[in-house]
Amino acid sequence: MNDPGSDRSPDPTTDPVLRRRAQVERAARLGQRLGYLCFAVAVVAFFVGFFAGFDGTIVTIIVAAMVAGSVLLAPAIVASYAVKAAVREDREMGREV
Repeated sequence: MNDPGSDRSPDPTTDPVLRRRAQVERAARLGQRLGYLCFAVAVVAFFVGFFAGFDGTIVTIIVAAMVAGSVLLAPAIVASYAVKAAVREDREMGREV
């Protein structure tokens, strides 16, 4: 850890808090990408079903993609906001990140 009076910024490779925050940020970004991808698949499948006729397979794809997107996206959005809030608080308290 750094001394309170030190001018050096903390090293993300040695500071466990910054390392964990970076891991959470990467996981949140991946979760958001996958979640939005699932919703895009659901929308495409919906339009395929709309124009070609809804059968059991199309409906299953739509529902599965919507459920998977919701399961992935909700915690990813919360984690992303948590990381942003932690960075903002560190800056407000005068800590460099």
